[in-house]
Amino acid sequence: MTDTTIRAAGCVLWRRFPGTGDLRLCLVHRPKYDDWSHPKGKLKPGEDPLAGALREVEEETGYAAEPGAALPVLRYVVGGRPKEVRYWAAEARAGGFVPNREVDRILWLPPAEARGRLTQPRDRDLVDALLCALHLT
Repeated sequence: MTDTTIRAAGCVLWRRFPGTGDLRLCLVHRPKYDDWSHPKGKLKPGEDPLAGALREVEEETGYAAEPGAALPVLRYVVGGRPKEVRYWAAEARAGGFVPNREVDRILWLPPAEARGRLTQPRDRDLVDALLCALHLT
């Protein structure tokens, strides 16, 4: 039997807001789906999930990221196929956003606003997991 699971990885990307030090989370807007989500994407064949997560963050947001704690794995069905997305907390480092074909906008929002902006309810639990990983809850 062939495993048809779609494997993907991403990060809950965060940084401290310059000046105040307040926590901000990065959400990406994908025009193809008209949704707001955490940066993520499909893994290349044989790609390490963490390496893939960091690659996707940089491709979608323009920011290099310093990985932190592993966050919950999300599992759901897309187009009749199971999908598994592994996530990590990641602090944004150097970089800057440039709109591209996959992501046309990003927002840096406080956790409560990010939770409310996320399109998929399953993505909201990752905000809480990040706050726990950063020892903020």
